[in-house]
Amino acid sequence: MGVMKGMKDFLKDLKRKDHPRYLGGMDFLKYVGPGLLVTVGFIDPGNWASNFAAGSMFGYTLLWVVTLSTVMLILLQHNVAHLGIATGLCLSEAAHKYLPKWLSLPILGSAVLASISTSLAEILGGAIALQMLFGVPIPAGALLTAAFVTVMLFTNSYRRVEKGIIAFVSLIGFSFLYELFLVDVDWPVAMRSAVVPSIPEGSMLIVMSVLGAVVMPHNLFLHSEVIQSRQVNLQDDAHIRKALKYEFFDTLLAMTIGWAINSAMIVLAAATFFKNGVQVEELAQAQSLLDPLLGGAAGVVFAVALLLAGVSSTVTSGMAAGSIFAGFFGEAYNIKDTHSRLGVLLSLGIALLIIFFIEDPFYGLIISQMVLSVQLPITVFLQVSLTSSKRVMGQYVNSRFTTVLLYGVAAVVTVLNLMLLVEG
Repeated sequence: MGVMKGMKDFLKDLKRKDHPRYLGGMDFLKYVGPGLLVTVGFIDPGNWASNFAAGSMFGYTLLWVVTLSTVMLILLQHNVAHLGIATGLCLSEAAHKYLPKWLSLPILGSAVLASISTSLAEILGGAIALQMLFGVPIPAGALLTAAFVTVMLFTNSYRRVEKGIIAFVSLIGFSFLYELFLVDVDWPVAMRSAVVPSIPEGSMLIVMSVLGAVVMPHNLFLHSEVIQSRQVNLQDDAHIRKALKYEFFDTLLAMTIGWAINSAMIVLAAATFFKNGVQVEELAQAQSLLDPLLGGAAGVVFAVALLLAGVSSTVTSGMAAGSIFAGFFGEAYNIKDTHSRLGVLLSLGIALLIIFFIEDPFYGLIISQMVLSVQLPITVFLQVSLTSSKRVMGQYVNSRFTTVLLYGVAAVVTVLNLMLLVEG
């Protein structure tokens, strides 16, 4: 079912006399959660680096990339959640089941490579934070971060602390929002830049980095995995349609919060660094953005937030990698299963190995996010082909309008990638 049809059905329900004119709180809360988990994945070290680079190098000009990326993300995350709700399969399982092996294997293989690129950014972010806090060398910090996350995933202990980590990282995100009122922002220019596309000379790498940092391929696999684990497809049609309806609001709420925080980072970098002709070349520089709010404690709080963001997003990238790799064998993610564990180890292990050879950590973060945008069209074309198939989705298949819209998203990302190739 398409986004527009879902909205129309929801509004129709509100008008019925036998339907209360408010969202039933308990009903809504049943479906809130997956979107917020995914949001953590795109308020991560890779986002921080891409946003601060965009704002410090090009001012407010690239704000439109965050807006466009977030609109794309809402459409894609909502659509992939439909797959999980309607079929009980995650994206990788569905690819294994409905595509020939000669096609599914390279597609899932490219998704594994994207998850490695994601893990690289997250582990590197944690390592940079440990260097800021304790002077730990980047390779050693990366090893500690990867080892800690692996233990948390394999023992499933992450669930005990995930709410606290998400709360702290969110607090820092909202601190960036609050600081918008403490600095001199050119709001007319910022608001225009948020909706009017402009690609300054030499900006395509940063454009694609910001895009890849928001619309992350591994998050599409992860969202479908989290949704399908609820096995809504085993219930009756009324429950399935209710889940499809409320899931959209979960996604919309979570992605809007992510858009606001990512936009705030660019605006702050533009209003402080770009305005003074300073280009951010390492994340440690960005801690000064919290000075007006936290004073002398800004550096420590920034580094702790970066560390927790790195750990939490490494967990989600590891889970996504496990889900994708398990899909090679037609299995759902289960950390007790050998295939899921191997997927986690491949993603974190190869990412860690690459980090040992990275000379410029900040630039490494930028490149890792750009790599995600290169793989993104493959995942989107896979997703839309599945959700537009009646054989896969049955009565919950995409409408023609939704199919065209989503293929349009894939086309836009493909064109941007070609522009990056030409500029490079």
